Amino acid sequence: QVQLEESGGGLVQAGGSLRLSCTASGRLVSRYSMGWLRQAPGKGREFVTEITWSGGTTYYADSVKGRFTISRDNAKNTVYLQMNSLEPEDTAVYYCALSVRVTPTRLPNEYDYWGQGTQVTVSS
Repeated sequence: QVQLEESGGGLVQAGGSLRLSCTASGRLVSRYSMGWLRQAPGKGREFVTEITWSGGTTYYADSVKGRFTISRDNAKNTVYLQMNSLEPEDTAVYYCALSVRVTPTRLPNEYDYWGQGTQVTVSS
């Protein structure tokens, strides 16, 4: 059984930064791709970024490219999301998720395990 727990959300002014963390527990979690997805009020869940198990390849949604950075520390079973130059449009609940697929995915329904989510609010 895999469990994911996010932390680091909060309230920040536009232009500010936040760092989210996701700690995973369970068998062989370091062997799988990990992603961050988000859900804004009244909208569906959307892909933000993903990192392969080795950390060698990352993928980003166009809306966050150049502002967000994903990284992972497999020794700690932890994935990080550094968010800079935050905009009010980034306001959402951010979820850490794990995919057991061999190929990367941007589709929320192809992630197999999810954390509870952490709220990020960016004020203008």
